[in-house]
Amino acid sequence: MSIQDVMTTGIYTDRVSVEGDELVFDVRGTGAPIILLPGTPGDASAYGLIADPLAADHTVITYDPRGFGRSTGNAPRQYEIGQQARDVRAVLRAAGVGRALVFGNSAGALVGLELAKHHPELIDGFVAHEPPVIRVLPDADDFRAAIAGIYRTAWTEGAKPAFFDFLALTQLPFNAGKPFSQAEVDALRPNLDALPGLDFADFYVKEQMLPLTNYAPALAAIKANGVKVVAGAGELSLGLPFGRTSRRVADELGVPFVTFPGHHGSHTDPATADAWLAVLREALAAL
Repeated sequence: MSIQDVMTTGIYTDRVSVEGDELVFDVRGTGAPIILLPGTPGDASAYGLIADPLAADHTVITYDPRGFGRSTGNAPRQYEIGQQARDVRAVLRAAGVGRALVFGNSAGALVGLELAKHHPELIDGFVAHEPPVIRVLPDADDFRAAIAGIYRTAWTEGAKPAFFDFLALTQLPFNAGKPFSQAEVDALRPNLDALPGLDFADFYVKEQMLPLTNYAPALAAIKANGVKVVAGAGELSLGLPFGRTSRRVADELGVPFVTFPGHHGSHTDPATADAWLAVLREALAAL
């Protein structure tokens, strides 16, 4: 990006080579640095509604994870949590940032937990929003058995039926901001393969789903590392799986828990983004 582009948009865009791929990242604003880790299949654009307002008093770093957005995903394409954390480290270094606040949503929150375990020296404080760490739940075995069945479905029926089964199990708000019921998924099932979009579903259910849902966060190590953490979830997620995981992380770490407006992805909704950002600022202030 040229100097003129930076002056016009206020955004500096660059790329860094890491372990066989090129990751694209953006930097905007001035002030305490913060890196925003997207959930999957998200990229930097997932924070399009909050990055600019947050840049009023922070240096905001966003990036496209390998294989998504503008970043490359060279074969053999796999998903490994440790690599994802190393990617964050590389982006921070390339951006000239030694330490930063970290915010992660969904899979990004899980990557943040891995970063807090292995690279605490990079983190000034970490806000974990609805990490999908089902292994911390008392009914984790039931979830893992169901997910094993969904993985089998991905190979026997196809990626889209498996992905929709996953949405019904986890109660993620992909149904116009609400969860799908299993009955709704079953009604859609005969025509799921004809649905447009969802190109990421095959990679998700075959490569990402098991590493994410089998991940066991090293909460004792994170606590011993002295990383300051705040956990949070959307008010509509509090009784749902990933609201429960976030509460459990807060309880086991003995850290504050904050309730955000909306659901799992309400930072992407223009109707809730301003209120959502206000709560994020409160969470950052609590670190």
